[in-house]
Amino acid sequence: MTDMYDPKTVPDFSLPPYPHEEHTPGVGDGIGRASNPVKYLQAVEQRARERQVAVETVRLLRRDVIECYRKEGVNHYENCREVVDKYA
Repeated sequence: MTDMYDPKTVPDFSLPPYPHEEHTPGVGDGIGRASNPVKYLQAVEQRARERQVAVETVRLLRRDVIECYRKEGVNHYENCREVVDKYA
């Protein structure tokens, strides 16, 4: 069967923040070089992953809001309040 009629769930967890290695001016041979280039590149990749997760989360929540609006019709102001609160 499909999961069309199952209640939608949003996981309630958060990942611990990843320590980002930033450019440190004055350290190394030139201005703006990272103190550890490997950690810097890992941090850049991790930041890209975190951003992609955030974008996909918003996309899924937005899809749920649109689906609720279409399903509820003129009563969407009252019946879709909790879905919109998750999105906002």
